[in-house]
Amino acid sequence: MLSQRGHVMLAHSRHDLESLTRWANAMHMHGIEAELLTREQVGELIPALDMSAAARYPVLGGFMQRRGGTARHDAVAWGYARAADALGVDIIQGCEVTGFLKGPGGRVTGVQTQHGQIAAGRVGIAAAGHSSVLASLAGFRLPVTSYALQAMVTEPLKPRLDKVVISPATGAYVSQSDKGEMVIGGSLDLFASYAQRGSFAVLQSVVAATLAIFPSFSRLRLMRQWSGIVDVVHDSSPIIGPTPVPELYINCGWGTGGFKAIPAGGWTLAHVLATGRNHELAEPFQLERFTTGRLIDEAAASGIAH
Repeated sequence: MLSQRGHVMLAHSRHDLESLTRWANAMHMHGIEAELLTREQVGELIPALDMSAAARYPVLGGFMQRRGGTARHDAVAWGYARAADALGVDIIQGCEVTGFLKGPGGRVTGVQTQHGQIAAGRVGIAAAGHSSVLASLAGFRLPVTSYALQAMVTEPLKPRLDKVVISPATGAYVSQSDKGEMVIGGSLDLFASYAQRGSFAVLQSVVAATLAIFPSFSRLRLMRQWSGIVDVVHDSSPIIGPTPVPELYINCGWGTGGFKAIPAGGWTLAHVLATGRNHELAEPFQLERFTTGRLIDEAAASGIAH
């Protein structure tokens, strides 16, 4: 079984080195483990990289978080579901929400589904890329745009890469799964879409970028490709809390970082659903910031272009 031991972000220019230094310093100030790597250290950690003088994207150094790694997304979702089921939560699969039930004053009293009505004192929306669709059913608009984010895997091979490698200059990331597949991804399709397949242009650019830094992977065949829908908010920060509809709450806008951040996002949504009051961590992330102008620009903090 292959064990992912750390995230490595590559620096291909002096500007990249300066950016990585700022990130490392910011992480140190918050007590988070991070370290800068020399060119030689990067080459020792990731032998498959093209470290030649003729490399299209020369590696000048890097940044590493040794505690970083990967997790199987669907297995994590199964774990959450099993724990919720053990606590008595009813999970109904294949049950589309078609509308919201409302009482006096427009207060939400439940949801209408394709299998019937479900009454509720409070209702929460946690639907990622389809958040704006459900908001429309409830009668309000969200500052959310949905995009496709795609990934792909190659045929399996013996353990070759035990780090998650990110190349900001090319926009590609690569890791190796437990089954030996090379997992490859990159940037969003830069047009709004609910199509869960992704465009060929992005697939082509991601493959080209990957082969520019790992030329030996050119002999591998792609086995499959897929995409999911992500919800991007205009200021690149999430929305957690009440909506304009009484007793209807929402957790959305995580973009491509929801899997990493949702333990905190789920906790704060559960808090407001249980108490009717925002958790203190969620106070800055209210929907009202788009009417007051108190936006939170977190795009640079994500460390990725999207």
